[in-house]
Amino acid sequence: MPNTRPNIIFIMSDDHASHAMSCYGSRINETPHLDRIADGGMRFDNCFCTNSICTPSRAVILTGTYNHINEVTTLATHMDNRLQTYPKLLREAGYQTAMFGKWHLGTGPEHCPTGFDDWVVIPGQGIYHNPEFVFKSEGSDTGLDGGTRRTVKGYVTDLITDFSLDWLEVRDPDRPFCMMVHHKAPHRPWVSDEKHAAMYLNEDVPEPETLYDDYANRASAAAAAEMRVGVHNNALDLKCEMPRGLTEHEMRMWGYQRYIKEYLRVVASIDDNVGRLLDYLDAEGLTENTMIIYTSDQGFFLGDHGWYDKRFMYEESLRMPFILRYPKEVAPGTVNDDIVLNVDFAPLFLDLAGVEVPDDMQGETFRPLLSGETPEDWRDGMYYRYWMHKAHHNVYAHYGVRTKRYKLIYYYSDALGQAGAIDETYEPEWELFDLEVDPCELNNVVDDPAYAATFKELKDVMHKLQAEVGDKRYYKDVE
Repeated sequence: MPNTRPNIIFIMSDDHASHAMSCYGSRINETPHLDRIADGGMRFDNCFCTNSICTPSRAVILTGTYNHINEVTTLATHMDNRLQTYPKLLREAGYQTAMFGKWHLGTGPEHCPTGFDDWVVIPGQGIYHNPEFVFKSEGSDTGLDGGTRRTVKGYVTDLITDFSLDWLEVRDPDRPFCMMVHHKAPHRPWVSDEKHAAMYLNEDVPEPETLYDDYANRASAAAAAEMRVGVHNNALDLKCEMPRGLTEHEMRMWGYQRYIKEYLRVVASIDDNVGRLLDYLDAEGLTENTMIIYTSDQGFFLGDHGWYDKRFMYEESLRMPFILRYPKEVAPGTVNDDIVLNVDFAPLFLDLAGVEVPDDMQGETFRPLLSGETPEDWRDGMYYRYWMHKAHHNVYAHYGVRTKRYKLIYYYSDALGQAGAIDETYEPEWELFDLEVDPCELNNVVDDPAYAATFKELKDVMHKLQAEVGDKRYYKDVE
């Protein structure tokens, strides 16, 4: 019997900001093959992560639950692979499932991928050239032995695509499949392949509007963060030592060009490899019945606010690119601005596959949005929490809420999620941004009397969302 349920190809990169994609209006690069997905389907402009860091975001996507539920709150809390995930449910429903690329949820019998017919993953962060991979042991149905490791010659983005295309060649053509293609790139440190190494050598990349942000009128967390371009980059990031005797302004100017060019070169390789997959679908007649998604596990600062990295709830870090093509249900060239979250991905995939979404998944399927129909009760705000207080780049722990117009952030500095202690040296702070008049988030209006009612209303919304998802308020977060 021919396959009528949709195939699913879920491509996810690591740290690819939407403003480094031309389908999102990038000023700094072109991504023609990613644009093929957006042009042929839908671009989501308000897709957000619930915790902007790699391991927690990936756990949210797989389980459809928030991090305080799946207990993957930090980079060090790896996912228990006995948890329910959407690939397991799809496999139980007759889908062929495979995972190739960056896993980043732990290795060994307790944390290696489960629920997949085949998998080949990078241990930890991996490297760009001649990387080591962990292969599912041959003949093992569960893979619970942790797999076997070996080094493979080549460039990591090409290799992940090679594994994916090879698997598509040997799959059962009469059964639907779900394949996860998860790239390491463009994660730090950025190392290009030979094909793209000369890109941007003789030109300057446009600077972001907030490259020289002085962090005035913000919570102290902004100035305390140690991820300023040129200032906190190391020689491995920039591929050379920083010139001596520069002012901070000059360091940001010089460091930005070194950083952003390396970043965009590895993005270009992703784009080329997405093109390889799209060409394969076209050649094999699979395009019409395959839903193909491209996203990133979170956003990334591309010199915005003078930063690289992510973690903060500011827009460039919070926002995920999400483009989807599925000709059977999605009109080409469409755009959606409803708030969707990474916790919603699993319910969407299950819904499209005709699999019942479990009651304990906290996300919502956004299938109606694909056809341009927004349910009356669709969310108008989202909840975010970053747990790793001062663990990396000196970023403070915080939680908050974002609505269509406003954002409220509470820097609570409770290190319980990281080391079992509370930072008593820091008095919690609030930030409130009116995104309609201040899209770059430069003006904290929490103490502006004109926003007093908005502040109270947003606190109520945040506490309501915390209660709905089952998260706890910090003890100093009082009325």
